[in-house]
This record gives sequence, structure tokens and C-alpha cells, in this order.
Amino acid sequence: MAKLAINGGNKIRTTLFPPYDVIGKEEEAAAVEVIRSGILSKFLGCWEDDFYGGPQVRALEEEWADYFKIKNAVSVNSATSALYCAVGALGIEPGDEVIVSPYTMCASATAPLIYGAIPVFADIEENYYCLDPESVEQRITSRTKAIIVVNIFGQPHDAERIREIADKHGLKVIEDNAQAPGAMCDGKYAGTFGDIGVFSLNYHKHIHCGEGGIAVTNDDNLAERMRLIRNHAEAVVDDKGYDDFVNMVGFNLRMTEIEAAISRQQLKKLKGLVETRIENVNYLSKRLSELPGITPASVRENATHVYYMHPLTYDISKTGVSREKFVEAVKAELMPTTRRESEGVRVEAGYTRPLYLLSLYQKQKAFGGQGYPFNLVPSISYEKGLCPVCEDIQENKLILHDLMRPGMTKKDLDDVYSAFEKVCENKEELL
Repeated sequence: MAKLAINGGNKIRTTLFPPYDVIGKEEEAAAVEVIRSGILSKFLGCWEDDFYGGPQVRALEEEWADYFKIKNAVSVNSATSALYCAVGALGIEPGDEVIVSPYTMCASATAPLIYGAIPVFADIEENYYCLDPESVEQRITSRTKAIIVVNIFGQPHDAERIREIADKHGLKVIEDNAQAPGAMCDGKYAGTFGDIGVFSLNYHKHIHCGEGGIAVTNDDNLAERMRLIRNHAEAVVDDKGYDDFVNMVGFNLRMTEIEAAISRQQLKKLKGLVETRIENVNYLSKRLSELPGITPASVRENATHVYYMHPLTYDISKTGVSREKFVEAVKAELMPTTRRESEGVRVEAGYTRPLYLLSLYQKQKAFGGQGYPFNLVPSISYEKGLCPVCEDIQENKLILHDLMRPGMTKKDLDDVYSAFEKVCENKEELL
């Protein structure tokens, strides 16, 4: 008789996992207060005092900057918008090159395209999944103007080495910290190592307001340029007396007062939520590491990992079972998460295919029919094999899950482990 659920055996778990719900009475009260005030947004797209937004937006920006020990915080409606503001603020122009990661959410790489710049993909580190500094340096040309690093899955990038390379070649650094709020490296917060850092307040991040983002910088001029890009720059610069017109075509990327009020309450919870993630991962990792073919994520020296997701490295030579079959068997033992039932069990074989394999890059067409902006530079290649480490991790090695979020009890975590253990113990059923 089959023991594994994928073959008809009994499941390890028959009830849904608890929801990831970090919104409480504090956020409800804050939102109600804003609604009762009648001021749901106070931004004006012209050069007046309200150009900078209402009281909740300004308070959030001040509290965010204070929390992360950085001079300026600029709120926007998403981390994607924050990336657009960051690229524009740095003065990136058509035909410039920006080095990006192939293993991330797509906006981290497409942000340069908004300003006509060319994304150039460097490979990632085998153990940490962040941009590999050596690969970054190999990709630098006379057209390179910036590097967008990503603190993927909650792991800080190699900030010291990336900064050395950037300074050596006169490059700017944007740090996409959407998945690593509260992570530390050498006693400093991730997201504050670059010229500009970007945080996410999207609904499935560590803390959230539904949709939202924050860009941070110690450079007052960059902060002001991002505020202009956020709020109709072209209509403001004349009355403001601002005379640097590079990339001063603005957008409406403004955060609402309700989102800001919720985010202020969420920020107070960040430390505890991060500590819970680390505690849960440590509990799981200690046990999973004893199973054949499963190696929990490495953590960079002198850094803390805050585990947006929990990465595991899979070694088929230790099990004889394909990663995909192994993952399907684990998923069959478990149940989805409450409120996210349609997504199925959140255990995945890999993360995302390398971004340069998307049709956007394969066809090299972004805006219009003539291949802009790719047609601004000599031939650029996005062929398969460009980033071999990334491809190997995605196609063969990475298992990713989020069943370690706050709200998961020890019993829930035990079920996750038991699913992996059961499949390992009965792997002959899969051969």
C-alpha cells in the first residue's frame, strides 16, 4: 500500500495553514482616524506646501528614516514606483547600461527601460542568490552607469564588494530591499548601503499597507529628485526654481493617507515579525538539514537573513528523485494557506526563470516597433547560458517555501518538516 499522499496515501496535514495576517486593531484604528478626518490624500501636483503630501505621509517618511537610520525617506505607491524614481533621480539616460540581477521580480530589471537604459544581467552567487560581484565587474563597459542589487529572499548582498566596484568605476548603486526589511549587515540596515534603497509595502511582504513602497537615501538632492518624479515634476520645477531638468517628466506615484497611517503602525511591528521569521526558520532548518539532499540557506557572514522566503538547496544525487517530483510529493502531503487557497501549497521547485529569457529581452522590443531602447547600443545578447549559476539554481537546485511566516505554530512547522521527512523516507515510491 502506498504511503505517500501523491500515490494515494494519507496526508500529513488535512487542514489549511493559518493566514499571514499582520494587520490588527492598531491599523484599523489608524485607518478609521484618517477616514474620519476627511483627508484621504493631501498631495497637490504644483509647487505649494502640499506638494509633499499630508500629515500621515510626512510622519511615515520621518519615522521610516529614523528607524533605518538614514537621512531621507520618500513614500510612493509601490516598490516598483520607487525603483522608477530611483533610476530617474540618478540621471540615467537613453543608451546607458545598468547592471541587474536575473533572479528577482521583473521590475528590478525593467526599471532602467523606463528611461531608455539597457539592462545588463550579471550572474548570482551560488550560496546566497544575490548578484555575484565578480560577474558584475565583468559586465561593466564604458556605457555602464549604475548597478541594481537585490537582497533576494531576505539575504543582504555583498555590500562591501559591490561598493568597492562601484567606486572604482564611478557607478551608482540602487539597492532593492523589497524582500529584506530589517536585515542587517555589519551592524547596518540592508537597504541603506546603496546611493538609493528601495523597500516594499506590498500585501505579502514582511509588513504592508496593501500596496506601497519607500525609497531612502542620504543624498538630499536625490531625495528631492525622487519627490519631483513622484509628483508631476514637469509642472513643479519652474515655480520651485529647480534647474536640473534631466528626467524631470513626472508621474503620479503618490501614497494615500490611509496607506501611510497603516504603514506607520506596521513599522512598529517589524522587529518582532522579523524575529519570528528567524526563529521559525532556525527551528525548521535544524531538522531539515538532517534529511538527505536538503541543505537550508546559507547566511552571509556578519549578516542577518530575514527570510521573505526560506530557500533550500536540493541534491538529486542524495535522493535519486528529480527535484520536481520531490516537491510535488511534499506538496501532496500538505494544505494551502488560508486566504491564499487558490495558490496551492507554497512549496516551489525554483523561483523564476532567469529574466533575460523573457520575450521582452529575447525579442529586444520594449517601446514601439523598432526595438527601442535596445537599438541604441551595439548588439547585446540575452541568450540562454548567459548566467550559468542562475540557470543551474533555477533548473536543478532551489526549493523555496514560505511556510515559516509569523502565525505558524510549532505544530504547523512540525507538519512542514514531517512532509519533507515522509517523502525522504519513502522516496522509493517515486523512483
